[in-house]
Amino acid sequence: MNKKDCLLKLWIYLSGILVISITFGIFIYILHKGFNVMSWQFIFDSPKGSPLGTEGGIFPALIGSLSMGLLSGLIGGIFSILISIYLVFYCDSKKFKKLISYSLYILSGIPSIVLGLVGYTILIYRFGMERGLLCASITLSIMIIPFISIRIIKLLIDGGEEIMNASLCLGVSKSYTLFKIIIPNLMINILTTITLGMAYAMGATAPIMYTGAVIYSGLPNKINSPVMALPYHLYILVNEGLSMSNAYGTAFVLMMLLLIINGLCRLMAIWRQGASWKKLF
Repeated sequence: MNKKDCLLKLWIYLSGILVISITFGIFIYILHKGFNVMSWQFIFDSPKGSPLGTEGGIFPALIGSLSMGLLSGLIGGIFSILISIYLVFYCDSKKFKKLISYSLYILSGIPSIVLGLVGYTILIYRFGMERGLLCASITLSIMIIPFISIRIIKLLIDGGEEIMNASLCLGVSKSYTLFKIIIPNLMINILTTITLGMAYAMGATAPIMYTGAVIYSGLPNKINSPVMALPYHLYILVNEGLSMSNAYGTAFVLMMLLLIINGLCRLMAIWRQGASWKKLF
């Protein structure tokens, strides 16, 4: 092995070690800083104290984040599936297909705080929607549509184009092949992609600051209710200097929540492929 190959191999190993070190370092640091406040009471209690948030827990924020994640995943997932199916199987114009594809990439690069501002201007100011769960979820769904669509498009191309071509040659209709063969075979992978998009939405702060998140509220009892959210609660705790220990505890719970969601997605993918559980790691 020559020197260039050795240096390249060393560079690859060091890069991998660096990524692992940064990931686990952040996780351990946050756990260390927030360990003193971690308890079942912290997770299942409401914020208390004066100023609010210096005592008590984060349960309303936890439920608010899950609610926004589920609703945004549902809205964004439906539109992403429809966009992906149209681009892969029904769009015959190459120019229009390129236009939609470029639009998805451009949308994925728009800063999330700009999406929050646009969501506030259009949904609340222009259409008169209430600042709450539904408005925030719609804004988040716009943010995750490119994230989900680009991945589902790849799934449909890799796992569906050959099947579609073979079915059309045999005289089977396009809609029957799509909804009876391709979509059922890819359903677990599609749901996994949507779940990852939901996790991405749950970690966003800027889009919900203007559209639905508040400093304090109870559990959401209707779809237009203002809600608390873990990222926004964390932002308030740090920005106002209320309680750094509670802030680190909130950050740890948010990271664990996203880690659990990603882990479930990984398990779903392994189960779908029928692979060994050893391939989880």
